[in-house]
Parts: sequence; C-alpha cells; structure tokens
Amino acid sequence: MPLQKYGVLAATAIDRRREGATDTPHYQIHLRDANGTHYRAAVNVLSQQAPSELLFVVVDDFRHPLTAQLPDPGSGWTDLPSKPDTASLDFIRGNLFDPATMRLLPPDLPGPDNDLADLLDHFVLRAINDPTAAVFLIGQRFGPEPSIPDKVFGFEPGNGVHDIHMNQGNSGHFKSDDGVFQDGGVLIHFPGENRFVAIFLAFQSQSFHTDDVTGHAIPGAPPRPTDPAGHVAAVRIVGAVVNPVGPAPEDETVTLLNTTAAPVDLTGWHLADRAKHLLALPAGPLAAGATLTVRGGNGFELGNHGGAITLIDAGGLKVHGVAYTAGQAAAEGRTITF
Repeated sequence: MPLQKYGVLAATAIDRRREGATDTPHYQIHLRDANGTHYRAAVNVLSQQAPSELLFVVVDDFRHPLTAQLPDPGSGWTDLPSKPDTASLDFIRGNLFDPATMRLLPPDLPGPDNDLADLLDHFVLRAINDPTAAVFLIGQRFGPEPSIPDKVFGFEPGNGVHDIHMNQGNSGHFKSDDGVFQDGGVLIHFPGENRFVAIFLAFQSQSFHTDDVTGHAIPGAPPRPTDPAGHVAAVRIVGAVVNPVGPAPEDETVTLLNTTAAPVDLTGWHLADRAKHLLALPAGPLAAGATLTVRGGNGFELGNHGGAITLIDAGGLKVHGVAYTAGQAAAEGRTITF
C-alpha cells in the first residue's frame, strides 16, 4: 500500500553523520524545529536491490509552485495529502526536473567530491553553518518512539523521516510502497541568496512511467532517457499564456514544437494540467519543425498561482512536462517560455 505517514519536516539542520559500509547505508541528518523537538532524517545512499548505486539530481535554483505550499520554516512535521496543488512531490506528474539529467554516484568513497555523501555534505554542511537556512525533508515519518533514544544521535524520543526518495515505479517486494504524489526529496532554502536547492533521489530499478492511480510501473514502457544532451522530446512544450489580458474566463494557450525532422501524428495526444484535467490535441500530423498553439477549455486550466503542464501521447505516456511559478504568471498577457 502507499506510504501511510507521508509529509514534510520543516526544521533547522544541526548535525550530520555519514555511514560507511553497512547493509543499508544512509546519510543521517540531525534537525531541530522551532519548539525544540529533535528529528533524524535518514537519506538513502545505497539501494538494497541491484543495481545498488542511486540516481540523483541537484536543482541548485529550484523554481516550482510547490515551494509556495511548504509550511513555515522550523514548524516541525506536517502531514501532506498525496495530491496535486500541495507540497507533495511527484517526480513524474509534478514536472520537477528532467529525468535524463539524473546521474549515478557510489555511497561513500575515500577522497573528496566523488560520492553521494560528499554531494549531500556540500549543501547540508552549508545549511548547518547558516542559521537562516531552512531545511524541508519530504518523505515518511517514523516515531515518535517514547523512551527509545535515537539510534544515531541519541536524543529522546526517537523521531524522524525516511523514504526521502522516489516512491513509485518500484519492482519486487518494494512495489507495495507505490503511490502517486508521495515521492521524497530534500529542499533547502537559503534566504540570503533567495533560492531553493532541491535534491532528488531514485533507485535504478524504478520506472519513470507509472499508473496514475496505483503508481505501479507501466509494463512495456520505455526506460528513462540517460543522455541529457541528446535527449530532446520529439514534441515539447515551448510556451504558454497562463494569464491572458482581460477578465475570466481567460483564453489560455499552450504552444508545442515538433523538434524532429519528420511529421508527428498527434492523434490521441493530450495536454494535462496539474489537476490531471485533459485537453485533446487536434488529430493529425504536426509537420517537422512546426509549432501548434492550443487553446484551453473543457476543464483544462492554467492557474495564475503556479502550475504544471504535461504532454501525453496516444499510449498515455508522458512525452514532456513543464512547471511555472506564480511570479512567472503575474504579468497579464505574457508568454512564459520553457
């Protein structure tokens, strides 16, 4: 079944512990909220299922509407509903990053800047040394465990968050953890730089095409693309007018581009908004290098407070996706480019 205690921990990082060669090594973070409650975040750095090295991506200037949905810094644990238009993460439906940009790193090796623990250290130690930095860890809660000290940092009661990674598209016995809008992640806000850093982790065995209800891998779906330089969606979203001039109902538009050297048949293709409302595309071919501007309607809406747009092919698989923030949508009549 999906995660049972999904949510976000908003706290201040005060310590960290690297684990070496253990059965299930983690990168451990000690945190404290504004009320003085202590927590431990256990971040996976190695998979129990082969291949064992984790996939990661760092977005060092993360701009996404979900950041406006996060709880107040230092507020402790907040339960999250597994649905869109919240701070809940979904690596596939939320359009958080390009999956082709994910890379592999071993968990912990001798030497500098050559493993996943080094990468986490780069940002977590900065947060520990910056009293203004706000850390948000999204995953599944464990504890509180009365009268049981934390096994790593010793505070009592044991209490914290784990499953801070992709939680869908699993295989084997981990399939029971599948669900949508329940992925994990590390978000750190550095107010002095006015930016969020986001770190997302996934296992190599997980699929990036999953069922919209169960989060299970879709059989026969293509694998995750692995070359960000060479991976360009055949048809991609290149622009949108989400806040047209004038009163509601507004005439919102999305512009698509065929990036290939041949026509692409769009019969059966759809656009989806963040709430998964579908808009059918005009049937027929889109010529090589041509653009198509599609007008909204039939429940498909692009909110002015930030949102996501996803392009889905006739087989129901995601082709491309983008997200925009409230700041980008603020100016009436502006075309947001992606």
